[in-house]
Amino acid sequence: MARRVRPGSAGAALVIAMGTLAAACAAPGSDSPRPAATTASARSAAPECGTAPITMSGYFETGFPLPKALTTEFTKQHPNVTWNIREDQFAIITQNAPRVLADNPPDLMRLPQVSELVKDNLLKNLDGYATSFGWDKWPASQLEQLRLGPGGRPRGEGSLYALGLNFSMTGVFYNKKLATQIGMSAPPATLPELDAALAKAKSAGVTPIVQFNGGATGGLAFPLQNLMASYGPAAPINDWIFQKPGATIDTPSNARAAQHLEKWIKAGYFQKDVNAVDYATMMSRFIDGQGLFMFNGDWESGNLDKQMPGNVGFTLMPPAQQGGKRAAMSAPLTFGIAANAKNAGCAAFFLNWVATDKRAREIGVEVGGSRPMGPADAYMPEVAADKVTASTLAAGADIAKDNGAMDFIANATGAIYAKSWTPNLQKLVAGEQTPQGLLKAVQDGYAGQLEGN
Repeated sequence: MARRVRPGSAGAALVIAMGTLAAACAAPGSDSPRPAATTASARSAAPECGTAPITMSGYFETGFPLPKALTTEFTKQHPNVTWNIREDQFAIITQNAPRVLADNPPDLMRLPQVSELVKDNLLKNLDGYATSFGWDKWPASQLEQLRLGPGGRPRGEGSLYALGLNFSMTGVFYNKKLATQIGMSAPPATLPELDAALAKAKSAGVTPIVQFNGGATGGLAFPLQNLMASYGPAAPINDWIFQKPGATIDTPSNARAAQHLEKWIKAGYFQKDVNAVDYATMMSRFIDGQGLFMFNGDWESGNLDKQMPGNVGFTLMPPAQQGGKRAAMSAPLTFGIAANAKNAGCAAFFLNWVATDKRAREIGVEVGGSRPMGPADAYMPEVAADKVTASTLAAGADIAKDNGAMDFIANATGAIYAKSWTPNLQKLVAGEQTPQGLLKAVQDGYAGQLEGN
């Protein structure tokens, strides 16, 4: 997604004496995978943050409260650890990532597409930590998108180079009061029903879709990928994102999705200034009741429950026809540790704490609105049924059951979002690009970027 796509039983590793802490931190962070160990010995080797004062450096995405909410709680539980956090928009992080990881390596960083970063040896191999903390016993699907082969390819297999603060998902939020106003008593069950709701909203003088598409991030990638999920299967899109040989985004079903997006643009279903609207403005407008639908991720669920209590619904993108399978952009909120991070062991301990500490998992749901990562039997906080967070959590379970998770199409290469998707989506809005031309341009840019690597 952009995305951004956000949110165990409480358990901390044994306290290790400072005299042995350095050795304990060094082994799991080594670039070579460690041999398999017994559970007891692996757990005892897991690093911690000790008791001496530590200042952790972080590079996070601006506008998203979950990471800072977690670091704040972590410091409450571990008072010796403080945080020095820099924040930037995701598009800027994407551009800055290689330089920051090389020149000023943070202990913990929100990551864009990771293949090139692994290829350039800028991220720490986490296989040793996976063994010592037991991450390799979690459901394999949680970590699949974060595994990479030698040299950064292929994705989906190989060593672990990142972890997620949660498993986020995109879909369609809607304003319940405006829905009632146009006679929509339930979320659309098919794409034609969604089209009908959009037309009714336009006729009633309600902006059908509030979306962002301005600046360096093309937010129309959200509805486009949702339309791709309506028209075709998820697997070929994941193959393309994972850089599998012969994969292409320029397929007949994706062409139909791009044509459908253009139809929405020409019908005036997006606000007229969509190419000038950034993410924060989109959120403000939706919260202010200025639009019926918004394509966005469950990381906003907690925020919307506070800002619009009882007035927000959420649905997965409906299939093109009744009975069709649903799919959604669903990916970890990806964080990694710089290869040369000063406090790599403490960063790994923090990532494990996020997934296993009771209060951390509550924050993941309450603030992040998503299902936390972690063991299959980990603690899950209860959420009131009338909250939109309950709807997003249920939708995430449905996607997992149907094996309909897709990574974000902007994660295919490090430059694909800024150099291909965003300018071509903005040109599509301006009438300077065609649906078929958009897919061809993106595929050509993708091929060129892979050849350059």
